[in-house]
Amino acid sequence: MLVKGAKYYTLHCLPLSMKIINIIMSEQQLSEQEILRRENLQKIIEMGIDPYPAAKYDINANAAEIKKMYEENPDSYSNVCLAGRLMMVRDMGKAAFVELQDSTGKIQLYLKRDELCPGENKDLYDLLFKKLLDIGDFIGVKGYVFKTKVGEISVHLTEFVLLSKSLKPLPIVKMDAEGNVHDAMSDPEMKYRQRYVDLVVTPGVKEVFIQRSKIYSTMRRFFDEKGYMEVETPILQPIPGGAAARPFMTHHNTLDMQLYLRIANELYLKRLIVGGFDGVYEFAKDFRNEGMDRTHNPEFTVLEIYVAYKDYHWMMDFTEELLEKIALELHGKTTIPVGDNMIDFQRPFKRITMYDAIKEHTGVDVSTMNEEELREVCQKLHIQVDSFMGKGKLIDEIFGKKCEGNYIQPTFITDYPVEMSPLTKKHRSKEGLVERFELMVNGKEIANAYSELNDPLDQRARFEEQVALMERGDHEAMFIDYDFLRALEYGMPPTSGMGIGMDRLAMLFTNQSSIQDVLFFPQMRLEKTNA
Repeated sequence: MLVKGAKYYTLHCLPLSMKIINIIMSEQQLSEQEILRRENLQKIIEMGIDPYPAAKYDINANAAEIKKMYEENPDSYSNVCLAGRLMMVRDMGKAAFVELQDSTGKIQLYLKRDELCPGENKDLYDLLFKKLLDIGDFIGVKGYVFKTKVGEISVHLTEFVLLSKSLKPLPIVKMDAEGNVHDAMSDPEMKYRQRYVDLVVTPGVKEVFIQRSKIYSTMRRFFDEKGYMEVETPILQPIPGGAAARPFMTHHNTLDMQLYLRIANELYLKRLIVGGFDGVYEFAKDFRNEGMDRTHNPEFTVLEIYVAYKDYHWMMDFTEELLEKIALELHGKTTIPVGDNMIDFQRPFKRITMYDAIKEHTGVDVSTMNEEELREVCQKLHIQVDSFMGKGKLIDEIFGKKCEGNYIQPTFITDYPVEMSPLTKKHRSKEGLVERFELMVNGKEIANAYSELNDPLDQRARFEEQVALMERGDHEAMFIDYDFLRALEYGMPPTSGMGIGMDRLAMLFTNQSSIQDVLFFPQMRLEKTNA
């Protein structure tokens, strides 16, 4: 349907009968609103109007641009063409104010019946804008921009077309003048399962994902400018290597072999360092068949980067520079709000060893303790542990339960026990430790990095220790990757690698408290149906 001045044009009519609509309605449990919308759809079709016309509709402006630029150059907006959802109609008899929402925001439209549908077409105006068009319908409009008497930038319509009829009503979410949101989509079942609705009606949701995208582009520019190359590595892997985690399993029919969804891409990226690249990085989808909570989703995104001839001290400096740059790009300053805290990403960050952190927060020096002594410490600190846990996991539990949450400002926790880090180079001066750091921000781990282990004989022995833990019942212990060992035997230069959890990073820089709020489509249980 196209309304243009005094003329009314009929476009290609969709061959949909009332009989078909009745069949559709009878097979679904529809609300009163849904039934009315389907009836409106049929009436529109009977008027000779195609409710889903050809896809191409050329626009030359958007809501945000008009609001920002109109006053500087009003002559440039004498003939604009917009498209978006109809979000509000305020009828005034022979005129109406309409709110249009496009991908950039909302703008007011002004319609005069006698201008848009003069003479015999006035009934068409009344029928459409008073009875048949619904909130959520997509329309295309043409007109000229002006300012109303109250100073609101608006578009005076000279033409409009129905682009897509909405058959389900949108939830009504409102924001007052102070920015407070009312009647928000707070039900996770709807908010996360129907993200496409949440994006339309909830203020600020789209901006979170725009900011997330900006984090990625900032990081890519940062790495590319330093000469590092973005690569891709396999998601289906014969060995779930590179991390301590429980994998998802599948079966390849043609090869008749068991495969795993990757838990990390580390070992493949290090193969590329062996192959002669000085710096490689990948934004990888990883999968771990483990628990779900506000900071964990079974499918998540990790950035991993490996740079030859560097160590973990260099990587700490590199990480500080990267995060400071992201803060400045997104917020224009290094201090940002995260919940009730103000986090400052200005370099340098605090650095403390893991043993010193444990001693600081528990009063216990675990640096010389064996496994039995560590179990006694866990018991005294009321930390529940499993029988299969070795020395490394016991120390990790103590740190996680008693220390991690205390580090609100960016802090590097360094020099981990060798038992916790089977892929990490032994410390150059501290017996029993490795050259590793984790970056803690707002009480959570954000980044994990090593001076990478490049001794193939040491690496083989570490893998064998992991097998022993697996035999004790540790389902997260690492498999032996014999091809990776073979790659190391060809020689890998001194290398530093780092991984950053992108979902947690997005939570930080967009001030979201749940990982579900920075994922378009978080994992959920199967939806209950009426069938």
